[in-house]
Amino acid sequence: MKKAFITGIGGQDGSYLSEYLLELGYEVHGIIRRNSIPEHQSTRIDFNVKNLNVYYGDLLDISSLEKLLKKIQPDEIYNLAAQSHVRISFDIPQFTTQVNALGTMNILEAYRNACPEAKYYQASSSEMFGLSVDSDGFQRETTRFMPTSPYGCAKVFAFNITRNYRLAYNLHAVNGILFNHESPRRGSNFVTSKVVKEAVRIKKGLSKILELGNMDSFRDWGHSKDYVRAMHLIINHSVPDDFVVATGQTHSVREMTEYVFSKLNLDYKDFVVQNPIYLRPEELPYLRGDSSKLKSTFDWKPQYDFYALMNEMIDFWMGIL
Repeated sequence: MKKAFITGIGGQDGSYLSEYLLELGYEVHGIIRRNSIPEHQSTRIDFNVKNLNVYYGDLLDISSLEKLLKKIQPDEIYNLAAQSHVRISFDIPQFTTQVNALGTMNILEAYRNACPEAKYYQASSSEMFGLSVDSDGFQRETTRFMPTSPYGCAKVFAFNITRNYRLAYNLHAVNGILFNHESPRRGSNFVTSKVVKEAVRIKKGLSKILELGNMDSFRDWGHSKDYVRAMHLIINHSVPDDFVVATGQTHSVREMTEYVFSKLNLDYKDFVVQNPIYLRPEELPYLRGDSSKLKSTFDWKPQYDFYALMNEMIDFWMGIL
């Protein structure tokens, strides 16, 4: 039985990844951060918690990381923990950098010292590309990094330090450069969940308006379920390497909002207003990923398209609100 260790196991990706690895017969371990309110800390994994080994830990506490890795001796390490909200990274830039950059270095050090024979996956981000787009309108493994947020800048460091540890210490350490990916388990302060949840509330008479920021930014949205399958393929490649994970399709926030409201027989223009508080100090207008390398190497393809993803999220919120 293979053993996996997941930081951020209580997050969207961590929950889907743990579910997927359990189906494959793995023994799954992971950490969540302790806070003073236990409610909702592990909501996404509660249905599976009896099959998981969950501990308190933190990327900023290298001693807890090293102690757990020495004890567990995992075959695979997935570093999914992060301060993951890009807009909020402008409000808490130092904390974001500590967790996303130095936290990555902490777990790489713990990995190098405790279980160097393991394989390591780093959750890298399309936000690293920022304003850089190739002439054909795509971003790929060779596209230059030009991040536009503290989050993106910290992720560039994490990407590079992972490659550095791979080459300097001969570790099987890889990066998955994931474009935006969503699901019913996405936090409701992220734009897709925010739009869907509030549209359903409006449909049910529980709310009257939806406040958004930049509606004309474009994103390449996929489903977290598809992307955790890609993580597992990437970490188990015979050669440690870096891969873009994306659908290759891009839609604006406005298009997404219009589609969600139309599915509920509503006109978004009657309910949506722009609030400057949700605008970023430096906007990122466009992301569209080319995952040709991933597809040709592993024959990976997403099972969800944009519309199937949105429909699943709408059905989820219609069922619980």
